[in-house]
Amino acid sequence: MVTVVLDYIADLRAFLEGLVTTEARVAATVILTVAALVTAIVLTPRVVSTVHRSTTYLVFGHERVPFDPPDIDWQLPVTAVVRTLQLAVLLAAGLAGLVVWGFVDLALIAVATMATWIPTLGKALTTVALFGGTLAGIDLLESSIEQYADESDVLNQHQQGIVFRVLQVVVLVGAGIVTLSVWGVGLGSLAVGAGFVGIVVGTAARSTIGSLIAGFVLMFARPFEIGDWVVINDDEGIITDITIINTRMRNASGEEIVIPNDNVANATVTNRTSLDHLRLSVEVGIDYEADVERAEAAIDDALADVPQVLANPTPQVVPTSLGDSAVVLACRFWIDHPSAAKRAMTKAAVVREAKAALDDAGIKIPYPQRELLGREESGGFRVAENGDATRERPTAEQFERRGQ
Repeated sequence: MVTVVLDYIADLRAFLEGLVTTEARVAATVILTVAALVTAIVLTPRVVSTVHRSTTYLVFGHERVPFDPPDIDWQLPVTAVVRTLQLAVLLAAGLAGLVVWGFVDLALIAVATMATWIPTLGKALTTVALFGGTLAGIDLLESSIEQYADESDVLNQHQQGIVFRVLQVVVLVGAGIVTLSVWGVGLGSLAVGAGFVGIVVGTAARSTIGSLIAGFVLMFARPFEIGDWVVINDDEGIITDITIINTRMRNASGEEIVIPNDNVANATVTNRTSLDHLRLSVEVGIDYEADVERAEAAIDDALADVPQVLANPTPQVVPTSLGDSAVVLACRFWIDHPSAAKRAMTKAAVVREAKAALDDAGIKIPYPQRELLGREESGGFRVAENGDATRERPTAEQFERRGQ
């Protein structure tokens, strides 16, 4: 095959060198120019486009693969291939023109120079192909993970994102190693340098690496998911994002709180939405002279009128303590689909209904009270005409008694 091609090139060269008249050379130049332009501008894009469509169908055809093909933008790689082929056609036409006009030695020098560029050009084309293949592989990987997550309950949204990022890093590192091998970079010395850099970076970024490891621990432990209402140490809010470095949550004031994952892993986490039910408690104080059982029944009936309070489990109203000014009753009830807003609204509704029920029953909710008692030997207290309580001045006999 190589011999046939060389013979064909030799015959073409002999034919081009045989054009000795100016008219023949002009005609040959015009023919070469027109053929090169038609081939570069018209034929090359169509051929590349046809090959691209055929290859895409053969590789990603629905009847041949069990998954949907990824939506990949091939415009940049296809354009690069088209421009490369167009440049090759124009260079070939230029070399043929040099031979036609008798500059054979110059054409040979140009061919020899371009021959020295062929290895570098091949490496560059291989790098571009690796880059395009890597992008296609990442898109295909993301599509496969999304399809698997949709069909299975094993991966949640948080785990899906982390798995994709890890595999993406693995693919990029693999493509980088192959690219370095193509360009002849020694991986041994690179590994030694990478090890030294890894030690330096690991020492300087211990907290970040700790958060990274904690992110993987959270991925498998799954104490909460995006959208859960949680309490992490003293911070309370809705989880908005979970990365391999930190966890983001939004509190009731609309503020965004960013917590490193290593702090989350070592913190006490309370998930208030994991069981889809939450028990709340509201304390109500009644007067000591009131009938406690009657007050319990009135508040219990009031709780039934609050739509957010669940009938099952049954709400409870129980006395919990004897306060300074009142008997304290705890109203315990459950809500479903808990959230910070629903908790606040339900508590407010319970307070309103309990207050109205006690008022209708004639049960007093007392103010804080204090009793003032004066000692008998000091003369006690007396009420002045203006209504203020004043301490009575001791008599002379009392002064005399104190002196004894």
